[in-house]
Amino acid sequence: MSGRTAPPGVTSSWSNWAGNQRVIGDALRPSTVDEVVATVRAARATGRRIKPVGSGHSFTAIARADDQRVDLTALTGPVRVDSGRRLITVPAGITLHALNEVLAGHDLALANLGDIDAQTLAGAISTGTHGTGAGYGCLSTFVAGLTLVTGTGELLECSADRNADVFAAARVGLGALGVITEVTLNCVDAFVLRADERPAPLVEVLAELPELVGGNDHFEFYWFPYTDRVQVKVNNRVPADDRPLPRFRSWLDDDFLANSVFAGACRLGRAAPALVPTISAVSARALTARSYTARSDRVFCTPRRVRFEEMEYALPRAALPEALAGLRRVIDELPFRVLFPVEVRFTAPDDIWLSHGHGRESAYVAIHQYAGMPAEPYFRAFERIAAELGGRPHWGKLHYRDAESLRPAYPRFADFLAVRDRLDPDRVFANSYTEQVLGA
Repeated sequence: MSGRTAPPGVTSSWSNWAGNQRVIGDALRPSTVDEVVATVRAARATGRRIKPVGSGHSFTAIARADDQRVDLTALTGPVRVDSGRRLITVPAGITLHALNEVLAGHDLALANLGDIDAQTLAGAISTGTHGTGAGYGCLSTFVAGLTLVTGTGELLECSADRNADVFAAARVGLGALGVITEVTLNCVDAFVLRADERPAPLVEVLAELPELVGGNDHFEFYWFPYTDRVQVKVNNRVPADDRPLPRFRSWLDDDFLANSVFAGACRLGRAAPALVPTISAVSARALTARSYTARSDRVFCTPRRVRFEEMEYALPRAALPEALAGLRRVIDELPFRVLFPVEVRFTAPDDIWLSHGHGRESAYVAIHQYAGMPAEPYFRAFERIAAELGGRPHWGKLHYRDAESLRPAYPRFADFLAVRDRLDPDRVFANSYTEQVLGA
C-alpha cells in the first residue's frame, strides 16, 4: 500500500456532450487500481476533492469536478467471462459500445439497453441509465457485483452476499460513495430483436397502453408537440435475424433523416419559431412504418448527433396520462417553441435505494430542447407537474430538486446517506451536485 503513488495531474478543460457543463481544472488519469487508491488517499490527506468522470453524457453537474477530475478510460484490468454462469467482469471505465462488442464475441448480451451506447459502464449505472420494457429495471439491476475505492482509500468488494448495504446503495451511487473500478454483470445469451416502428394517434396509444406495455418485450413512443401524433417503437425477441434492414434504408432513416435532416429542421425552427408547429407536424407525418431484425444492441442503440438538453422524470405508471395532459398544457403556454419530441418509456420495479424505479412500475417521460434554445422555464414547469405526481428526476438529466424535496421520494434515502457517511466521511467525492441532491 505505501508504495502506491497517484498519477500526476494536468490542467485542462472539460465539457459534457451537451456543452452545458464546463470546467477547467486538474485532471488525473489513473491506469491501475493501485493508482486509483493512491489518488483517493492523496486527496483525503490534502483536503482535496476528486470526481470520477465518464464520457460526459449527463446533463446535470453530477460529473463536474469542483477540484480534481478523475478520468477512468485508461484504467486497465482483465476482462473475465464466465459463459456457463453468464457473467462478465470488466473495468468500470469501459464504454457500453465496447462492452457490447466483447459480449457479442462470447455469444452473450445485456438483456436491455438504453438508446445510446457512448457512456462508460460506471457512469451509466451510477446515474440509473435505463432502457424500456415492463420486465426490466435500469441497467444497474444487471450488476452482480462491483469493486470501489471508498473515500478512506479502502478497496471494497460488494454484492448481494458481501457488503449488501453498500451493494444496495452503490449500484446507483451518483459517484458519491467511491470510485468504481470493476463491475460484474449478469448477462443473457445473445439474441435477435425484431423492431416494429409505426406512426399512430396519441389517443389510440394511450387507450391501448396496458396491452402495448405488457404485451411486448420493449415498448416506447415519441410524441410530437403541437400534434396528436406519436411514433411507436416495439422490440421483441425472435429466433433468427431474417429481416435485416437494407444498408441504404438504415442510412436514410437513422443517419440522414434522424440526424442530418432533423438538425436542419431544428436550426430552421430556432431561426423561425413560428414554423415549429408546422415542422413538428411534417416530422410526425414523414415517419413511415418499418420492420427489421438485428443483433439486440444494434436495435436498442442508435446514433445521436443533434445536440440538446434533457430532463427526464420517472413517474408511477398510472400517472402517465395526467402527466402528459399537463405537459401539453405547459408546451402550449410557453412563450417559446419546443423543437424536440417527447420520449416515453417503461420499466419494472427494483430494490436499488436511489434507483428512479425503486419499488414501483415506472413510466419515464423525457423532454428535450435543442441546444441554444431556452429550456429552463419549460423544464421547471414540467417538473412542478411531475413532482406533484410523485415523480423522481433522472440523476443524469437536468432537474432542480434538492435533498429536502428528494428525501420523501425515496424510502431508503436516509439509509443511502448513512452508507455515504461511512464510506466517505470527509466528502472526498462531493461536488456541487451531490451537495444539492444529498445535502452538505
